[in-house]
Amino acid sequence: MNLEKMFEMQKALDERIIKEKGLEGQDLLPNTYVALDTELAEFANEGRWFKHWSNNQKSRTILSTTVGATPENAAFFRCENDNCGEHLSKKDFENLFDPDYEECPICKVGSVTAFRDKNPLLEEYVDCLHFFLSIAIKKNWQDAMNIPEEAFSEMEKNGFEGGLSGVFLEMKWMLLNSYMTKDKRHKKTSFTVAWGLFLSIGTIGFGFTLEQIEAAYMEKNAVNHQRQQEGY
Repeated sequence: MNLEKMFEMQKALDERIIKEKGLEGQDLLPNTYVALDTELAEFANEGRWFKHWSNNQKSRTILSTTVGATPENAAFFRCENDNCGEHLSKKDFENLFDPDYEECPICKVGSVTAFRDKNPLLEEYVDCLHFFLSIAIKKNWQDAMNIPEEAFSEMEKNGFEGGLSGVFLEMKWMLLNSYMTKDKRHKKTSFTVAWGLFLSIGTIGFGFTLEQIEAAYMEKNAVNHQRQQEGY
């Protein structure tokens, strides 16, 4: 995961927001912690693992959407002709958005919409990542997020003490401790631990790869810039 690149992208986004919203000179760190805490709750809500009262504890990882769908990133194509339906082959639809492309190449009658799969859980996860990066930048703690992959091997081998809920609560406690503790020496250390546990939840708990996380961050960062452009 290219943290250096992600720091650059997050810094550019944060600076744009500060400039366009007229926030120069304000201490935005408390807001950033609250934002991260909120996003962590939204991530947990999509993860659903803690909902022992529900028969549905399956994480929400697939949601079909047309947002940003192209023949290259589409998961499937749906033809408006009821006798044609859905298709998974991309080869037949590679020219879908060409100017003269007006009909389904299968039935030659209906028009086609491209759908791609969206992962709500991963999207909420990278929303949290945005604010982890912002905190590190504001506190000059970028080096605190450089954790070698081998550091997770023991946790992966032994599993989470207290399950996902246990490690999630520990991560939240360490995160808030990095803000609330009066001992300045422990602030950065607590943040490092919180970040490591956050990565463990994503990679070990839900099987995200670092490449998936990075790609999802890049995509959501672009969306956040677009939102600012549109007056979000």
